[in-house]
Amino acid sequence: MKLIVGLGNPGQEYKNTRHNAGFMVVEELARQLRVTGQKQIHNGVVAEARFHGEKLLIAKPFTFMNLSGQAVSRMMKANRITLPELIVVMDDMDLDPGIIRLRTGGGSGGHKGLQSIMDYLGTRDIARLRVGIGHPPHKDVVDWVLTRFDQEEEEALQTAVEQAVEALKIWLIFGIEKAMNRFN
Repeated sequence: MKLIVGLGNPGQEYKNTRHNAGFMVVEELARQLRVTGQKQIHNGVVAEARFHGEKLLIAKPFTFMNLSGQAVSRMMKANRITLPELIVVMDDMDLDPGIIRLRTGGGSGGHKGLQSIMDYLGTRDIARLRVGIGHPPHKDVVDWVLTRFDQEEEEALQTAVEQAVEALKIWLIFGIEKAMNRFN
């Protein structure tokens, strides 16, 4: 079993904001896989799916971004998920809208949601799929991540979401290295 976690903030006021790019990707993956049922457990929403014979969980933590590690660690423990079976989908200000990147580990890059997961799991070796949201031109970072995309950025984001879903499918079938080689 594998666990795909999209990071974001719960609530209508955060829907379609830059910080919810991770939610957008896992929602599109769930739509493409025709996932119909979901449960609110382990401080989040978790849906079960199958892809190429592989059982997977698609999750959105509801702990707010900065406390994502609480939910992710609970989901992993409850389902006996190991690190190689986990991938985190998140926004990244250092990438332009429309760009995605996969990594197998490293630092958080200042992303508090990823840092929370690293703290709870006690490792930096967490596979992640980063979705570009662009860097704030003159705004405070907190304000920036809670803004919505303009029309041009929205089009780039839709492309990135589609590519991210394809990258996740490659990860599920062939692993992180193949996905990195194809999409980075």
